Amino acid sequence: MAPLDTDLLTNGTMVPASHVPVLPFKAFREWLLTSIGHGAELASLFARPERGFLLTAICADAAAGGLRVASTRVEDSWDSLTPACPAAHLFEREIVEQYNLVAHGHPWPAPVRFQPPLAGARPGRASPEIGDAAFFGIRGEEIHEVAVGPVHAGVIEPGHFRFQCNGENVLHLEISLGYQHRGVERMLVGGPDARAVHLAETLAGDTSIGHATAYCEVVEALAATPAPPRAQAIRAIALELERLANHIGDLGALAGDVGFLPTASWCGRVRGDILNLSALLCGSRFGRGLVRPGGVAFDLDESRITEMRERVRAIARDASGACTLLWTAPSVLARFEGTGALEADLARRMGLTGPAARACAIERDVRQDLPSGFWRFSQLTVSSWRTGDVFARAYVRWLEAQRSFSFIEERVGALPRGEIRVPLRKLARNAIAVSLVEGWRGMICHCGITGAQGGFARYKVVDPSFRNWIGLALAMRDAPISDFPLCNKSFNLSYCGHDL
Repeated sequence: MAPLDTDLLTNGTMVPASHVPVLPFKAFREWLLTSIGHGAELASLFARPERGFLLTAICADAAAGGLRVASTRVEDSWDSLTPACPAAHLFEREIVEQYNLVAHGHPWPAPVRFQPPLAGARPGRASPEIGDAAFFGIRGEEIHEVAVGPVHAGVIEPGHFRFQCNGENVLHLEISLGYQHRGVERMLVGGPDARAVHLAETLAGDTSIGHATAYCEVVEALAATPAPPRAQAIRAIALELERLANHIGDLGALAGDVGFLPTASWCGRVRGDILNLSALLCGSRFGRGLVRPGGVAFDLDESRITEMRERVRAIARDASGACTLLWTAPSVLARFEGTGALEADLARRMGLTGPAARACAIERDVRQDLPSGFWRFSQLTVSSWRTGDVFARAYVRWLEAQRSFSFIEERVGALPRGEIRVPLRKLARNAIAVSLVEGWRGMICHCGITGAQGGFARYKVVDPSFRNWIGLALAMRDAPISDFPLCNKSFNLSYCGHDL
């Protein structure tokens, strides 16, 4: 079957929930596979109790210029979508864990986060204890396991990595997360309330602007109250500052991992300068307190605009000098090139997003494909590379950073006039809204569904890390285990963004 004509939703808008087609499972499966086969990207797949359970899939369809959304109703089980649509693998495991359901034929139905079942879930198997997981095993005389974590030496969150090795070579890496599952999605149900935007900002602390923007676009869509143009422009500038700080910081960290200290030192300092620009904008180095439903909480006056443009130019020069050293050092290139390479077809089938996908020549970027907010009025050149290795993931970051510098310098001096925040109307009842935002790690997807009283009956978040951890595992196959720190940093994924 061809994709439906009635399933298309514009990014950052709302429709009545009754407009989402509810298909028989066989037709739903065919709809999903056809959408993916036509080039759409699985952005989200989740369940909610409703006369059994309603499975809802959201596909980002750049060719059609919108989001394809459809649902199907199941009782306590369904035939797994994963064998035909590998990008669904983790979404299905999450649904099974949340509601004690069964996805028949799923190739590896291991726990995702070790969380207790959601309220209203049917009785079934008990939710596993934290760390109680069946890891994939390989037998053989020369096979050995290396277990890393969940407690790590650095000041980072817990996560367990289980390597199956033959000598130095990694045959398989399994990644087990969920040790600090916070239940943020559950806390958002019943909102929006005063704490909801603060929860959104801390979904992944290094992506405060990205997640806050997606949350606010969902609320604004359900309230039929778009943010003013000036506020949308300030949000876009803040989002690019967030992208810059993380990309430059990652380049410095990658340089440090291979012992190239000039770039490591300079990029660490430059990252701090960029974070200080966010503080100039709103008082927080991580952008917290800036993005709010209805607009933004802080404006830019002429003096701060002038100061920001001058500082951006100086920071761009420093970053260029530091990163040019990186790309011209033979010892760095020898370590980056060919390390942790992913094939484009595999990355596409597994649903990778952001720089990890664009490093495999997959030119997907929400800012170009399905723009919302200020990006509807701005042209973007997608940054990509073709080799899929550590070099490609690093170099895509540098290409994106250069474009972010140019965007900020240009837009900060040409802000639309007008107010920065407007009051919101009441949220529509029994409605659904979806917002996609291109965060620095990739596509962020927020979906809010309201009930009969106008509050959130279900709120679903997909951080790009949720989709990209499998990319790290695949990049390590047939690689020496000593490549793991470098590969891990080249993805630089979030533990807390995965554990919502």
